[in-house]
Amino acid sequence: MPILVLVFIALPILELLVIIEVAGVIGVAPTIALLFATAIAGAILVRSQGREAWRRFNLALAEGRIPARETFDGAMVILGGALLVTPGFLTDVAGISLLLPPGRGLLRRALAGLAGRRIALSWRVARPGSRRPGPETAHPPPPTHGRYDYEGTAREVTDPEGELPRAEDER
Repeated sequence: MPILVLVFIALPILELLVIIEVAGVIGVAPTIALLFATAIAGAILVRSQGREAWRRFNLALAEGRIPARETFDGAMVILGGALLVTPGFLTDVAGISLLLPPGRGLLRRALAGLAGRRIALSWRVARPGSRRPGPETAHPPPPTHGRYDYEGTAREVTDPEGELPRAEDER
């Protein structure tokens, strides 16, 4: 709940305070114009970065790779665009940092480090002798000696005479 309090109560109050301070320094009309300009620039940036993320996503699929990084980048572009459209300078800074590739890279590395620490923690907790089988005691999956590729065709079959059993008949 504290995160929701920050997002829905504290952030709008901080945004209003920053907007009021900026309007006090440069004036009301330039502040409103600047907020509109950042929203328009954000829309343009979302469009270009979104296209690039989509292109890289499709390239990863064509290469047969799992597009994990590309999916993360696409989600961050969407989040960054939403933050830029939201009125306020603090959300604009956060949105621009998510839209530009270096900012996404920093966030990706930070989240990967956080995930790595959590995985390492769970690895240490699940030791032999504990109640849960850990990675050391778990049985490895059986080896697969080949790839299985299935191919076939299908066609719809109708039953005009009513000879095939129905789902109700099988009960």
